[in-house]
Amino acid sequence: MTDNRNMILFVVLSAMIFLGWSFVSEKYLPKQPVPVTASGGPAPQPTLMQTWFGGAPQPAAPTAPGAVVQGSVPGVAVAGAVQPINVVLAQSPRVAIETPRLSGSINLRGGRIDDLLMTTYGQTIDKNSPPVRLFTPSGTAGAYFSQFGWTGADAPGPDTLWTASAPKLTPTSPVTLTWTNPKGVVFDLRLAVDDNYMFTVTQNVTNPGTAPVTVRTYGLVSHTGEFHEKDASNLHVGPLGVMDGRLKDSETSFKKLREDGPQSYATTGGWLGMTEKYWIAALIPNQKLPVAAHFAAAAGDRYQTDFLDPAVVVAPGASASNVSHLYAGAKEVALIDKYKADLGIPLFDRTVSWGWFWFIAQPIFHLLSWLFKLTGNFGVAIICLTLIVRAALFPIANKQYQSMAKMRLVQPKMKELQERYKDDKPRQQQEIMALYKKEKVNPLAGCLPIVLQIPIFFALYKTLMLSTEMRHQPFVLWIKDLSAPDPLLVTNLFGLLPFHPPGFLALGVLPVLLGITMWVQQKLNPAPMDEVQKQVFAFMPWIFMFIMAPFAAGLQLYWVTNNLVSIAQQWLMMKKYPMPASPVIEATPSAVSTKRK
Repeated sequence: MTDNRNMILFVVLSAMIFLGWSFVSEKYLPKQPVPVTASGGPAPQPTLMQTWFGGAPQPAAPTAPGAVVQGSVPGVAVAGAVQPINVVLAQSPRVAIETPRLSGSINLRGGRIDDLLMTTYGQTIDKNSPPVRLFTPSGTAGAYFSQFGWTGADAPGPDTLWTASAPKLTPTSPVTLTWTNPKGVVFDLRLAVDDNYMFTVTQNVTNPGTAPVTVRTYGLVSHTGEFHEKDASNLHVGPLGVMDGRLKDSETSFKKLREDGPQSYATTGGWLGMTEKYWIAALIPNQKLPVAAHFAAAAGDRYQTDFLDPAVVVAPGASASNVSHLYAGAKEVALIDKYKADLGIPLFDRTVSWGWFWFIAQPIFHLLSWLFKLTGNFGVAIICLTLIVRAALFPIANKQYQSMAKMRLVQPKMKELQERYKDDKPRQQQEIMALYKKEKVNPLAGCLPIVLQIPIFFALYKTLMLSTEMRHQPFVLWIKDLSAPDPLLVTNLFGLLPFHPPGFLALGVLPVLLGITMWVQQKLNPAPMDEVQKQVFAFMPWIFMFIMAPFAAGLQLYWVTNNLVSIAQQWLMMKKYPMPASPVIEATPSAVSTKRK
């Protein structure tokens, strides 16, 4: 019995640490600031920065407070004050972007996609909320953009002024940006976009001269500063990519790039970019070409990920072209899976940070998504998912509750044995094990369902926390967003008191129900024999209530539903195995054998 309790206690406390530590560390434990540097180092192939400047990027002189380095591409880095977006957008000629899900513009100065709004996603749950902005131009706070071009002696620079073939880019009307160098070499950048978030970029060079031209095509994504969400053990935010079939995230994080310097990889096939919790800007090079992929931090708190294609020699009178892609938008699972299959992009589904249990999290997400289509409400879908999971685990859970019910029956006998052999612990354990064998009770039967529930629970946690599809999804009554904590707080008397409690003190109705149902469930279990364990188990429901308070309401709903199902199953088992009015203490086989001797 003691071993059983220790095992359950270990599993539950492990789950508490597993789920709660990342939140506590991110929210309440201060971190030492890390200085922003751009330490150089030898790389297998020259980076885009090194191609332009012949060396690793060097730290710039400190800028005055409130100033930033304009332009995340080296060569256009000029100190200047932060300006409003509308002011910066008016400073250069632009091509409008208009699709069913995107709006914005392309900067003809550099040919950058630096103004992009996702029109189907609001910043808040308010119906009149402005759309989420993905890209912002240089010269604004948190500049974030993508750019495609060429390197080489005859190539256009990162700040070249292009000529557009049309004033607007739509899914039915691509736009070609053109620039001709002094030697007459023509560079064409053809941009197309579909109805969702995928840009197709065709780079073409035509050489009408008499001498060959050597160029390399590139694509980059650049961001100034870190994202609002922070990189953590359960959520990767920042640079990442897939190189030769392997996901690169921890070694390309903001912190790693600052401390360890640029990271370079040679790969054929893959992708790279910058990811946030729900959104991503991912470069997808030509999957058949060997490319040099790079991740770097530079002065001015700038971060860049880019790829360089192999050098191409364009003979006189000839032309050369290359096709790559840019995914800039929401990390919608079905859409990403479609592009992964259509374009043959390896591990493109890992743009969503599914974590260790991705092989469980993905099927649970697809099941939850199917249930949502069936019911029309994600909260109802979560309840249905809970019932399906419990039905799948019913045979194991049934044995668990059957064993627990039998444990209640043998508890008086166990107490009698503990009293009888309190001065002989080895004999006490021997007699208790003989009692288990006689009554056909397995003290470890309750551990397996708990162990199986942990990866399922964590997978659902990842789904609720990361999937764009769950963002801002309502349930009923006061729960308007299942991906956010329960907003109806008991600790401020449901809004009557004019303050909002911080973190785990923000107890909503669902966390309180979670604690109560966990307490009821515990009361139906056999009480621990050990007094210390009894005290720990007594406090555990209320500890979990506070731990779960900051988590998504959808996760709290899952746990409450799971507890209610458990209570129902345990109650039925108690009916099936009622406690005797006055249990008769029978000697165990080993005890009888001892008396005979």
